[in-house]
Amino acid sequence: MRPDLAAVAARQHGLFTRRQALVAGYTDQEIRRHVRTGAWVPVRRGVYVLPEVWDGVDPYDGRARLRDRAAHLTLRVPHVLSHDSAARAHGLPMLTPRRELVHITRPGVGGGRTEHGVQHHLSYALPELDEVDGLHVTGVGRTALDLGREHGFTAGVVACDGAMRRGVTRGQLEAQLATMTCWPGITASREAVLHADPGAESIGESLSRLMLEELGLGVVDTQFPLRTAGGTFWCDLRIGRHVFEFDGRVKYVRVEQGGVADRDPGEVVWEEKKRERLIVAEGLGISRIIWDDLWGPARDRAKQRLRAEYALTVDRFGTVLPPHLAAVARELRGARLA
Repeated sequence: MRPDLAAVAARQHGLFTRRQALVAGYTDQEIRRHVRTGAWVPVRRGVYVLPEVWDGVDPYDGRARLRDRAAHLTLRVPHVLSHDSAARAHGLPMLTPRRELVHITRPGVGGGRTEHGVQHHLSYALPELDEVDGLHVTGVGRTALDLGREHGFTAGVVACDGAMRRGVTRGQLEAQLATMTCWPGITASREAVLHADPGAESIGESLSRLMLEELGLGVVDTQFPLRTAGGTFWCDLRIGRHVFEFDGRVKYVRVEQGGVADRDPGEVVWEEKKRERLIVAEGLGISRIIWDDLWGPARDRAKQRLRAEYALTVDRFGTVLPPHLAAVARELRGARLA
């Protein structure tokens, strides 16, 4: 790549446009040849990256972010990234959308429309804006609410859980909701805020909590701390005297293979077994939830299993958390907040 174009690409996260290539001295014939031979990878019409940039990012989130930036480079109207694109920029948890699109919010749109892979949203009111890596994007709270409006209640809960983990308060979300009266999809976002809980530390925990709420067994408590003979554990979810742990596959996959395990997966499983014994020894039951339990026909089977396992705990221990466990939980939570 010629030095002038390399400098431009370096300022744009590896991206460069056809127009910028022409200014740097490339001809149309050269551009077509570079694309045809794979020397340049088209991200969208008229925007390219080198193969090492394209291959070096995550094939899902990373490439979608490049597409967001590529669209930003070619748009000639005032806009900010919003909805899914803003969520990607913020690193806000998000369910995989049915269709991957770049989302922008801008004035002068007569109702939302989609053109060339970009969904244009009407700016009903000037949103709070953040700057992320040189891009203007809607703020975390507004983005979470927009995800609920665009994709529905469940997506909204996942996003609002993540926003609250990032420090956005329920009151701040409610204040923004008050400015969105009668906006499309606002009912889903309003319900999502009511159900949001910053104690869910992952998408899987958010979805598991919603599934447990559907069982109607009682209040779902997130991040329940328990002091045992083997140390202090923070359990993902609890109802009465039964805890529920969500297990994502990445915890059993080594870091170099794309997971989060820093040791042999067999050791991770063994530690979990020991942890489970210690939890039960404190007079609690335990259930495990995996991704497959959350979708399709398996969801109903999982709900039946969880209800049965909870019933066994009730038969064995009852439903009321022992006072000493409740006191320890208050103590540990207070220490974490201090």
